[in-house]
Amino acid sequence: MTDFTIPELGENIEGGEVTRVLVAVGDTISREQPVLELETDKATIEVPSSVEGIVREITVTAGDTVKVGAVVLRVEGEQAAAPAAVAAEPVEAPVVVKPAGTGSGSAHVVSMPMRPAVEAAPVSSVAAGERPRAAAASPAVRRLAREIGVDVNQVVGTGLRGRVSQADVKEHARRVLSSVGTAGVGGVAPRATRPLPDFAKFGDIDRQAWSNIRRTTAEHLGHAWSTIPHVTQFDTADLTALEALRQQHKADVAKAGGSLTVTAMLVRVLATAVQKFPQFNASLDTERGEIVYKKYVNVGVAVDTDRGLLVPVIRDADTKNITDIAVELHGAAERARNRKLTVEDMSGGGITISNLGGIGGTYFTPIVNWPEVAILGVSRGRIEPAWREDRWEPRQVLPLALSYDHRVIDGADAMRFMRWVVEAIEQPFLLSLVG
Repeated sequence: MTDFTIPELGENIEGGEVTRVLVAVGDTISREQPVLELETDKATIEVPSSVEGIVREITVTAGDTVKVGAVVLRVEGEQAAAPAAVAAEPVEAPVVVKPAGTGSGSAHVVSMPMRPAVEAAPVSSVAAGERPRAAAASPAVRRLAREIGVDVNQVVGTGLRGRVSQADVKEHARRVLSSVGTAGVGGVAPRATRPLPDFAKFGDIDRQAWSNIRRTTAEHLGHAWSTIPHVTQFDTADLTALEALRQQHKADVAKAGGSLTVTAMLVRVLATAVQKFPQFNASLDTERGEIVYKKYVNVGVAVDTDRGLLVPVIRDADTKNITDIAVELHGAAERARNRKLTVEDMSGGGITISNLGGIGGTYFTPIVNWPEVAILGVSRGRIEPAWREDRWEPRQVLPLALSYDHRVIDGADAMRFMRWVVEAIEQPFLLSLVG
């Protein structure tokens, strides 16, 4: 009897919720045949079998939450091949948006420990002069360990055959902090988590499990907020000319299968802007003390769905015209709402647009979608009077907010970037001239 376990699902994905079991006891399965459908915090994935033979036992049902390494099938037949990863590296869950009018708009899973608990090991189990063992860990786990200053080789893995997970790294870090006493960073004692009051004393309450997308979003944004020194630069753009062009050409774009939104047009604006200002299409590698400048131009757009926020990525946006971008963005938003986005669809972004204009509001301060270094927030356009030549005229004004990582981007550069974006919006011909 051979166990089939959940393989690696992609970087930063530790498991998911079973939405469908695609085989039954007694079925004969082959290698690479989809046997399970999982909804992770990034996408819905069909998990292919790495074994072949007759299914004798199924250990999960729809609604169960499983983690990498959990046994889901027992098969009578040949030995299993080494499990292959089913997805490419995902983008981390980011910020806000709503695709409507001037906007565009973004997902879920509950975690259940599937691995046996282990006795907490000492902070360091490597004797002096002894070479530390090489830990079994994915690139995502190793990156997390580097970022929080943990030697992954000293972490006790609770996964299959001692594999180290992100939860193991975090638990190890907690033990390290506990072992060094109460002094925290800079000599300041860390604040203990305070328990919530008993809300039931005051009236009826309803407790609901935290979905994986909400948990992942919280972890991602918490990491971004605590790691990145944020600065937000505000400005407004006169949208009148661009809006006239949008109204003039939206029917043609609709015939092509797209939706000519302001967001689609801004994707093209940002794709050109980051070529002029490459530090906005970069990432900071603190481990190696380097800034990584990306020569490709991929723009993420946060999409609002009934399951939470997703960020599909428009790849090579600098090589596409606005119609192409509008068609691609419309399709990505539809796939997001219909749970058809893949992890690959949300990977590799260089800068993100978060558009809340379809909902309303004036300004907001978006959180940088780490490991990116900048994000453009867009609010609802409004009509304002403007003095033009010798009279007042009504103009449509678009509020913009640019948040950026001050470790990589200086304030003056952010202002130049923002002014370039504003001028491109106010003078659409500029994109044809320099794009």
